[in-house]
Amino acid sequence: MSETNNFVFKGLKIASWIIFVGLCIEAGALIVNFIISLYNPEIVQNLYQKLDLSEMYERSQWAFFSMYSFILTISILKAYLFYLVIKLVTKIDLLKPFNSLVSKQILQISYYTLSIGLLSYLARQTARKLQHREYNIDMLNQFWADSQAFILMAAVIYIIATIFSKGVEYQEELEETV
Repeated sequence: MSETNNFVFKGLKIASWIIFVGLCIEAGALIVNFIISLYNPEIVQNLYQKLDLSEMYERSQWAFFSMYSFILTISILKAYLFYLVIKLVTKIDLLKPFNSLVSKQILQISYYTLSIGLLSYLARQTARKLQHREYNIDMLNQFWADSQAFILMAAVIYIIATIFSKGVEYQEELEETV
């Protein structure tokens, strides 16, 4: 492997760790916001992203819990997705990348990416229905604005996983014939 590729791969490892830590902090902060919003809604405006849904809670607890469930689930899934990416980049052997572990890991990443995309889309549609009932959901759109990108990314990753799966099959077949 060339020095440039090695350098780029190490850079990707570092970027994956940074994104993972950031997503974990975001998920943790959202969990803290949720707990505090239940017990002391007055100070929510001073917390992470000022995600104050107390008005929604007063109007409909169902709407509040459904929107917060979407937010928390999506943020936790994003953090777990990057945990899987970190596992992949630490276990992959770039000299022999076609093995069943890498193939399964890439396939699993595609499934989680698709889950995030579909859940984000469902959350966005639910938020639109709440908006028609005159709920203020403007501060929520940031959590599922990229649903279509995740669905498209899942398709691309699935194609890569399929290519890796075929590569593993060919490599095993080649080793058997030799």
